[in-house]
Amino acid sequence: EVQLVESGGGLVQAGGSLRLFCAASGFTFDDYIIGLFRQAPGKEREGVSCVSTIGGRTNYIDSVKGRFTISRNNAKNTEDLQMNSLKPEDPAVYYCTAGFLRGTRCRKAWQYDYWSQGTQVTVSS
Repeated sequence: EVQLVESGGGLVQAGGSLRLFCAASGFTFDDYIIGLFRQAPGKEREGVSCVSTIGGRTNYIDSVKGRFTISRNNAKNTEDLQMNSLKPEDPAVYYCTAGFLRGTRCRKAWQYDYWSQGTQVTVSS
């Protein structure tokens, strides 16, 4: 059974930090690009970051560059997202995804194969 189990969300003050974890099972993790999406109430799902298979190349949207860091551990089948300097515009449900895709760039949501259940990130001002 394929599973992506995400954890680590919560409530933090603006300027604070959170670390999200995603544990994968049921598929060959090394072969999949891992993506991070978020969705705030009333807004469309937004791609935030991704990390490629070979070489672990990372990509970020402009609004999180310099604040978020994504990484993967292929030996443990895990991915994590370190989020620093959280802002009032960051709150959302965050999802990790896995896609059997070539290349190193991030993809649209529909191109990913598996999704986590999501975890809520809340930022208080």
